[in-house]
Amino acid sequence: MAQQAPLHFVFYIAATPEKVWEAFLSPESNRVIYGGAELEADARPGGSLAWMGPGPDGKRIAYVRGQFLRVEPPKVLQYTFTLGTSDTSSRAMMELVPETEATQVTVTHDAWADDDPGYASCADGWPRILSRFKTLIETGKTFKPH
Repeated sequence: MAQQAPLHFVFYIAATPEKVWEAFLSPESNRVIYGGAELEADARPGGSLAWMGPGPDGKRIAYVRGQFLRVEPPKVLQYTFTLGTSDTSSRAMMELVPETEATQVTVTHDAWADDDPGYASCADGWPRILSRFKTLIETGKTFKPH
């Protein structure tokens, strides 16, 4: 099956790669960024990750789930990405490169199937999520999602 084009975003965050890495994997910052969703992560290759929260009926569900492919602190974090109850997975990778007074954060989200229902929401969502992380890491607070 053909794949959709990779999503690619570059942001600069005024913090060390270690601080950015810690925020990306912190249950506390993830709760703030994702409106209460809880990150459950076994951050090692082969380990699982899931952003969990209440579903429409109030029962706990996985909003996003996946498996870590590469975990190289504080440089590379790569994992499979599956939205909700979908059976279609893609792949997300965050690369952190130190700059003089900031960290370059490059996100590449690829390996998309043509019929992946998450493509459009990720194309819209990644810039919002990265902007919220940037604001949180730099100021200690962030803005509400749309």
